[in-house]
Amino acid sequence: MTFHVTTNGSDANEGSETKPFATLQRARDEIRKFKGDAPLREPLTVVVHGGIYVQSGTLELGPHDSGTLDFPVVWQAMPNAEVRVTGGPTLPADAFHPVTDDKVLAVLNTNARGNVVQLDLRSRGELQLSEYPEKFRGVPAAPELFFNDQRMTVARWPNTGWATIAKIVESGSVPREGDTSGKPGVFEYTGDEPSRWRADAGVWLQGYWCYDWYDEAIKIKSIDRDARRITFAAPAHYGVKQGNPSPRRFRAINVLEELDEPGEHYIDRAARLLYFWPPAAIGGARVALSTLNAPLLRLKDAEHVTIRGMIFEASLASGMEVQGGRSVRIESCTVRNTREFGIRVTGGTEHRVECCDITDTGTGGLVLEGGDRKTLTPGKHEAINNHIWNFSRHQQTGAYGISLGGVGNRAAHNLVHDAPHQAIYLGGNDHIFEFNIVRNVVTETDDAGAVYKGRNPSCRGNVIRHNFFKDIGSPMGHGTAAIYFDDGDGGDVVFGNIFLRSGHPGNGVFGTIFSHGGHGIRAENNIFVDCKRAFGSAPWDDALWKDAVNGGQGMEWQPKLLQEVDVTRPPYTTHYPELLGFMNPVAGAVRVSRARNNVLIRCSEKSSGNWTADENEIWATDADPGFVDAAGENFKLREDAEVFKRLPAFQPIPFDQIGMHRSGGGS
Repeated sequence: MTFHVTTNGSDANEGSETKPFATLQRARDEIRKFKGDAPLREPLTVVVHGGIYVQSGTLELGPHDSGTLDFPVVWQAMPNAEVRVTGGPTLPADAFHPVTDDKVLAVLNTNARGNVVQLDLRSRGELQLSEYPEKFRGVPAAPELFFNDQRMTVARWPNTGWATIAKIVESGSVPREGDTSGKPGVFEYTGDEPSRWRADAGVWLQGYWCYDWYDEAIKIKSIDRDARRITFAAPAHYGVKQGNPSPRRFRAINVLEELDEPGEHYIDRAARLLYFWPPAAIGGARVALSTLNAPLLRLKDAEHVTIRGMIFEASLASGMEVQGGRSVRIESCTVRNTREFGIRVTGGTEHRVECCDITDTGTGGLVLEGGDRKTLTPGKHEAINNHIWNFSRHQQTGAYGISLGGVGNRAAHNLVHDAPHQAIYLGGNDHIFEFNIVRNVVTETDDAGAVYKGRNPSCRGNVIRHNFFKDIGSPMGHGTAAIYFDDGDGGDVVFGNIFLRSGHPGNGVFGTIFSHGGHGIRAENNIFVDCKRAFGSAPWDDALWKDAVNGGQGMEWQPKLLQEVDVTRPPYTTHYPELLGFMNPVAGAVRVSRARNNVLIRCSEKSSGNWTADENEIWATDADPGFVDAAGENFKLREDAEVFKRLPAFQPIPFDQIGMHRSGGGS
């Protein structure tokens, strides 16, 4: 059975190719009617023809919309057609008008006055225009503007980069440490630009107020123009402090006075007016305003459903969500211009996201969480051959391109690149991250890694192998890594990876592979090219270990290790025998990580901290070890490569298999 949906169809039709439906929801309802309560006994396909499908609500698919292993339900775009499922209706050109309010014109920058147009949002129906909270991460639920599918910028200063704090006057209270006094931070600025802002109109500063791995936006309470001093309306989460070596930095957002270049816009919530400097003529352009504050598609407890070949865009939440269920396939889709994540998979088993493009998301790209950590039952989710880039557009930190959680999930043959902070998060057990390319991330942050895992030593058994890391990190002072095991983390394997210009030691002990406090990491058969320090660590002494195990250091290990799971009993003690006795650390115990059969090419330093390696297990050289084409970044090793003589146990790395291989339909 096949149903058809077209933009010029009718929901009163029968859903055939000649009498198609008009909406996705109508097709969903017809599937339920066709199936009844019985499982499918024939294939069922919904063919969505080319066009823009504006969603006023989430398309919900559940158990009644499921297929079977033999007869899945397939929702697919018509071949060679562009199908766009969007939460952003198109705005007509004649909805925009010149700005005539003298008070607004007086506030605008002089070069903007003749270029900025306005849109009366009252004419667009009931839009959620709630005020920004006093402080937040990411962006609150508010319409976003897109011009020819490009996200427009909320008016800000500076237009690029960051301004820096001249002097911290008051750190304020630190909510992260339990301080509830609510004392705001105060700092001094340089120059005259902030003196132009009207704090009473609502100005927020997004900044790195303490650490360069945590950004936060906070409302200004007042501006003392004589003293060039800004007082916040709320305390920063970690206070306003010099937590990392680089200067504290910020930018102002949602400031009408800073609407001064093409592509910027500002929403006056009280007047319900949008001001916009279009980057090109509005006539003939597609201008859209995202209004759907929910996922475009949600599959909850659905089984054997495939979504194929469609574009999901302009949601104020995530593009797609999969919750529970089994064997949902998302194939060859594009997810873009979302305020939150691209695709979120939580729970269920054997879901697969394959050959998708995920870009320009407000927070992260793709989340895969599944499996039972108490029993170590795998989720068996997979992310294969996906291209994920330009994520973290709103929330600069803690928003990952790929996040693996739970147990036993896999990400392979993906390309992840271009983000200010970390690209990959591993949370849980027995995940596999392999044959991926990660490049140009951790570009604006510090004390961070392209792959991050930490703060819970029950999470172990993960394998990071046969990946290519390139141009990772920024030299801001503290240190950055390609792979970062943080706060007592360990028990994982890093095998057969190639690192090119990855990691910066900073002022401390960071390395391309870095361990903070942990041990039991195996790093084997890796190649480091033009990296400053291959292995770094900051080991904990006996006192720190004992304190952490007993719940100190802000780790909260007791509930993590004894309640969420129990590392003192099977299956943990049988699956990970090194956990025997973990909760009773012995003074003087040897806590190390092992490096074997690694090649270091033009690296300034081998290692720091508690990495152990025999001299004959590391080959450090300035020469080409036998690459096929190092200048062209083909790091496959020739059969006669010198490395196999220097390190007889070194295994060839399948470099030609790393990255996306979409022509084969997967790995």
